[in-house]
Amino acid sequence: MTEAVTILTYWLIPAEPAQSHFRSLIQDLARRFDAPVFEPHVTLYVTEPGNEDPVSVLQETLRNIKPPCLSISAINYSDEFTKTLFFEFRPDESLAGLKEKLEAGSASRLEYQLNPHLSLIYKTMTPGTKMQLTNSLRLPFDDVRFDSAKAVISPARIESRADVEAWRVVAEESFTG
Repeated sequence: MTEAVTILTYWLIPAEPAQSHFRSLIQDLARRFDAPVFEPHVTLYVTEPGNEDPVSVLQETLRNIKPPCLSISAINYSDEFTKTLFFEFRPDESLAGLKEKLEAGSASRLEYQLNPHLSLIYKTMTPGTKMQLTNSLRLPFDDVRFDSAKAVISPARIESRADVEAWRVVAEESFTG
């Protein structure tokens, strides 16, 4: 039996009230389309689990850093399972800096293309259904502030409900700036 390949992913977590709003959207879509429920997040960096302590990496990365605020640029969809339906954020220098600090603190430095987005559902759907959902969703805000980050161990490939449900948070830190 081969051991499952895992990754270590660093997430940015929205602050309230956006956190509750996104959580509600994710839960509603999961219920309507029989999809997995997951925590609202923006992926900052992905690497292989190594000898580093994710708690220390997050503490060092977030120390004296002002919580980022990202502007939503669009709602979109794709054929990728983990980007079925998602909000895209405008590029942000502070976010790129956080990604670089996480990369520097990781024992295994993988190339990761930062593409800030927040997914709303993980489900194989028809293009028509995704387009209909895209056209029906509105947010009561244009900017999202983030107040914490998490380190999560997950399967390297996320292609099913079981893969999403296998996620395990191994560290969480708040911004201290």
